[in-house]
Amino acid sequence: MKKLFEEIPVMESERLILTKLTMDDSKALSELMHDEPVYEYLPTFLLERQSEDPLWVIDRMYGECIREKSALHLGIFEKKGRVFCGLVELYGYKENIHKISIGYRLKHQCWGRKIASESVRLMIDYLLRETDIEIITASVMPQNLASEKVLLKNGFERVVRFSKEDWGYQTPTLADKWIR
Repeated sequence: MKKLFEEIPVMESERLILTKLTMDDSKALSELMHDEPVYEYLPTFLLERQSEDPLWVIDRMYGECIREKSALHLGIFEKKGRVFCGLVELYGYKENIHKISIGYRLKHQCWGRKIASESVRLMIDYLLRETDIEIITASVMPQNLASEKVLLKNGFERVVRFSKEDWGYQTPTLADKWIR
């Protein structure tokens, strides 16, 4: 069994590949970073929202975040043409209890094409088959019904409703907690 952060994984399906971003992906990442509808239901403090410079973001993703075991980011690409669709993130790693949280965000042009559901399935398969992770969690704003459907399709159960969390907004954010 692998431990998270020992390597940067590649996860593949017939249609998608989740893999490390390269500096050549900076233009595509910049498009996601400026796609405002994407961030309506997401925390304000996501790494790619901390700078206007996508090269800085990519450098932090595979430098500081990996060293500190704070987050593992992978780009979501359609294999055909290596089209960038968004990001997945593994964060909140608790090695002692074999737990990780997942997050994902897609360019709005990729919404409604089951890319998020497939990406979550790839993460779950990798985590449960290849690592020592036993608990996978997610937090979602209750009004984000599309994300709720993605989690339900992938076997998650809602365990807490309307938890008050600090997502970087002026007031606490209500979030539902999910577990698989």
